Amino acid sequence: MVKPKKHLGQHFLKDDSVSAKIASSLTGHGGYQTIIEVGPGTGALTKFLLKRQEDLIAFEVDKESIAFLANEFPNLMVRDESFLNFDFVGLNSEKVGVAGNFPYNISSQILFKILDKRNLVSECVGMFQKEVAQRVAEKPGSKSYGIISVFIQAFYDVEYLFTVDEHVFDPPPKVKSGVIRLTRNNVDELPCDEKLFKTVVKATFNQRRKMIRNTVKSLVGNVDKQHPLYTKRPEQLSVDDFIALTLFLEAIIK
Repeated sequence: MVKPKKHLGQHFLKDDSVSAKIASSLTGHGGYQTIIEVGPGTGALTKFLLKRQEDLIAFEVDKESIAFLANEFPNLMVRDESFLNFDFVGLNSEKVGVAGNFPYNISSQILFKILDKRNLVSECVGMFQKEVAQRVAEKPGSKSYGIISVFIQAFYDVEYLFTVDEHVFDPPPKVKSGVIRLTRNNVDELPCDEKLFKTVVKATFNQRRKMIRNTVKSLVGNVDKQHPLYTKRPEQLSVDDFIALTLFLEAIIK
């Protein structure tokens, strides 16, 4: 039997109804033919993903889990490498779906990896620490809404699907988990400088108690020209607001 390893953030799901629910939450958005599972562990989710019609590729770094999966699912393609290092070359499908009971210790990195490969990843259904899942799905006006909310929602529609209790894992985590679904929207490129957009979002949320006018001083200095968003705080701004603010600052910087 595979022992969960703390340094890998492993919490093995032991409730088949939860695994089935996660697998069925993949809608096939974008018409992908390949599903990537991140961190299959002992295959709790894998066995339900294999029942679908798409090709399945699993990424696992735990040698014990890899040996177990090879014995349990002899036809499963398991890649002995981190998903975070995968370059997406050699896939049979132009689009992919991503699924997983993601290790908590790299869950944010997984999200940024998906964001980086957004033109290939058309859908993701994943389990995260509840607090992280809520943050990604949160809308403007909430204290949970932040940098990762804006970055992900710029290119994905996000739905918080359901909460998972601690007792369905071995070992039980100290917090509840949340499952979210990301589906790629129609935005190919932002209508502003993406690098500046990221800088503006990070700068404002790093001083989230301050009004926008005070945090953008570090980017453009004191300028006479005002903007209606200057009197707001970052958690009040939607993705479109951040785009508008970036375009405004872009014109000043030039």
